[in-house]
Amino acid sequence: MSQHIVLALAAFAFVTSITPGPNNLMLMASGANFGMRRTLPHMLGVTFGFGAMVGLLGLGLDRIIAQAPFVAQGLKWISLLYVLWLAWKIARSAPPVAQGDPQARPMGFLAASAFQWVNPKAWMMALGALSAYAAGAGGVLGVALVFTAVNLPAVAVWAAMGQALRGWLADPVRLRIFNIAMAVLLILSMLPVLRH
Repeated sequence: MSQHIVLALAAFAFVTSITPGPNNLMLMASGANFGMRRTLPHMLGVTFGFGAMVGLLGLGLDRIIAQAPFVAQGLKWISLLYVLWLAWKIARSAPPVAQGDPQARPMGFLAASAFQWVNPKAWMMALGALSAYAAGAGGVLGVALVFTAVNLPAVAVWAAMGQALRGWLADPVRLRIFNIAMAVLLILSMLPVLRH
């Protein structure tokens, strides 16, 4: 395992994990609407779900999908429909809830883990990392472990930014504008997928 390759992979993982995309936009909205503590399962689901995705793709699932173009096309349309549904839910979110309010529910661990499989940015990140770094970073497991270690702090930044806005978003008009803006950005994050 080359130290230089691992450092390059860590830099790639950080940049791709912290830049805007569906996961980060949803985490920011969740941080704003539910707070950091209630968003933690969502963050962990993104991180460990993505690590599992990298592992499974690296063990050969990517080649199986490549041999069945209809599966890739189906995943693309499922991704789009699911992101549209999530955007609709975000746009219609109620005012920020108190930390102990059991009525409203943020995305949980399993849903966030499963979302990685329909998240186009996650696919790009996983396939890019595996093709560029697996050989020098200890194989598939090395890539999955580096991404898992780097991803959690990166996505936590987005949830924390959302939580930092909670006081400002206590105004229902500001919250409505924020949630609609997050929903629109989430939809716009899908445009590159539709071009292919």
